[in-house]
Amino acid sequence: MDELQEALPLTREGLKRVEIYTDGACSGNPGPGGWGVLLRFGAYEKQLSGFEASTTNNRMEMQAVIEALSALKQSCQIVLTTDSTYVKNGITQWISGWKKNNWRKSDGKPVKNEDLWKKMDTLCQKHVIKWHWVRGHDGHHENEVVDQLARKAVQLGHLGK
Repeated sequence: MDELQEALPLTREGLKRVEIYTDGACSGNPGPGGWGVLLRFGAYEKQLSGFEASTTNNRMEMQAVIEALSALKQSCQIVLTTDSTYVKNGITQWISGWKKNNWRKSDGKPVKNEDLWKKMDTLCQKHVIKWHWVRGHDGHHENEVVDQLARKAVQLGHLGK
């Protein structure tokens, strides 16, 4: 991946521009889950995916973002596209309040998936990210690609591969 990073042109901010597409899938909720990522660096693309035996759809959506950001070796300017309003709203709107309230929601209940929100928040601080939401299963090419990666990860995980 380092050679791909070096091939990127620098942006105005001096950061390399990366497009990221993420998705998560779960067979049952909770149940076996998978996540898929498409990273695009100019003309180069890299696909990533993974499986968890027992999880939820929201956790897989978050894990996809975490894995994508973790794959980057330096700070980047990112356009991150997800079909999860939970992820997009959580990281762009809700998280500041959760942190102020010691990871409690406005009703006083603990924030679900706090462990993943903290990981995602830490990773996001390293980059300049523009979050973009698309409707899932609506013909958006890259969203369909990552959806298939996530679903295939679930299928392969079921088979123990």
